[in-house]
Amino acid sequence: MAELNVTNMVDLGFTLLIIFMISTPLIQQEQTIPINLPGEAKKPQAKNPPDTEYQVVSIDRAGNFYFGNRRVTFTELSSNLAALAAKPKQPVIRLRADLTLQWQQVVRVMDEVKKHNLTRITIDTEAK
Repeated sequence: MAELNVTNMVDLGFTLLIIFMISTPLIQQEQTIPINLPGEAKKPQAKNPPDTEYQVVSIDRAGNFYFGNRRVTFTELSSNLAALAAKPKQPVIRLRADLTLQWQQVVRVMDEVKKHNLTRITIDTEAK
């Protein structure tokens, strides 16, 4: 009489389920917005202090604005930037804009960032 003991396989399945449940929220959410970043030459980057806070502002190919991973209108983006400016320690604004986007959209966002006196901004690119 041959029986298959599946207890170990069930334990393995539950272990894998727990691992995936823990690791899924750790995936960077801004990577899910489809943006073709402009390229730059590869060079060593300066290290930021470990307590540096970042806030991602993305603009996709169609001109849609994203604050973090949430799609927002330009008015909502402005109010979110005003809330960031009210913080005692201002975060670094990471601007992610699609390569094929009209630069006027990028300049519009940068003007809004400057309007709220947020002085720390970076533009994300792809290393070539």
